[in-house]
Formats: sequence, structure tokens, C-alpha cells
Amino acid sequence: MTDPAAFIAAHTAPARAPLVPEFELALATEITPIWQATEAWLARTGLEPPFWAFAWPGSQALARRFLDHPETVAGRRVLDFACGCGLAALAALRAGAASAEAADIDPLAQAAAGFNAARNGLAPTLSGDLVGAPCRWDLVVCGDVCYERPMTAHILPWLRTLARTAEVWIADPGRAYLPREGLVEFARATVPTSTELEDTTSRTVRLFRVLAA
Repeated sequence: MTDPAAFIAAHTAPARAPLVPEFELALATEITPIWQATEAWLARTGLEPPFWAFAWPGSQALARRFLDHPETVAGRRVLDFACGCGLAALAALRAGAASAEAADIDPLAQAAAGFNAARNGLAPTLSGDLVGAPCRWDLVVCGDVCYERPMTAHILPWLRTLARTAEVWIADPGRAYLPREGLVEFARATVPTSTELEDTTSRTVRLFRVLAA
């Protein structure tokens, strides 16, 4: 089996997200090659598509919020849920979080988060599937997680439970399955993007607090 770190290094290039240039990340420079390479990996391992190879608008908006408003994370235990490349966790640590946990069900995403953390001299905790776990964080953030109905239905009850004892944020760039109730918007960010990845050259990301169940 291919080593995850070797796979990431071979199919990405050092790059900086437009809204968060403070970090150098291992990102796909062309969508088709990384998707095809991951499909070949999928045939052997059953892993998810390469969402970890892109700095999605939601994660960029969260990272920018942390860096511009460090008081939101300073001294707090932060969870970057469905972390992808791990950008939000890295920004939380850079902004002074007591700890940051980068969690994703995709082992390649976990490896990518660790790869990017090492590249930037940071050390978040890496975790897998946490849905249903008891709350051990002060702030839980999710970037761009409402793109499929099953995903939203699976995670939202847990997030609402976490909101009883922690602050929970969702950063959403206009995905179809964002809930219409139980959210309070508190900020917006315009994130440059690519027409290869999105259907526009920028996305307005809205940041919401999740209300407790």
C-alpha cells in the first residue's frame, strides 16, 4: 500500500490559500490529476475523494477569523471537525489556542493535516470519526460540511448536543443543505476561489453559531 505522506507529496505542491497566505499547504494545483490518482487509490483502499487537497472557502474563512480575532480562540480547546487539509486547526494554534484537534474520517485527510502541520511548525492532535463523542472542547468549528443531505443529517444532532457546553460554528459558502433553523449568523467573509473548483471566482462564506438542542 502506498504511504499516505508519500502520496500527498507526490500529488500536491506547496501553495498558499488566497485568504490565508500565512500558511504553506500541500494542495492540488490541477483538479483532474489529483482526482484520478485518488480514484486509483480508492480502488484499493475505499477512501474518500480528495477533499483534503483543497483549501475550501469555509476553512479559509474560519482560519482568517481566528488570525484576525485571536481572542476567539486564545487559551481554548478547539476542534476542527471534518478538517480536510487542517487549515482551521493550524490557524487556531497560531492564534493562541490551548490545543487544536483536527478530525476527519478520511485517513488521507488526517495525513494531510499532519503533513501541513509539520510544514508550518505546528502540532494539532489528529483524530478520526468523532460523531457521537462527548464534548471535550471549548470551540468546535466545521468548514463547508453541508454539501450533502446525509452528511448534514448525520452530524447536526451531534453538533447541537455539543452546543450545550461548547461554542459551535459552521462556516458555509452557500451549500444546498445548510439548515434553515437553529443557526445564528455572526460574520461573513469573501473568499477568492477557482472556477475549476467552484462555479464562481469568489464565495461569500457566512459564519454561524449552532444553537443547542
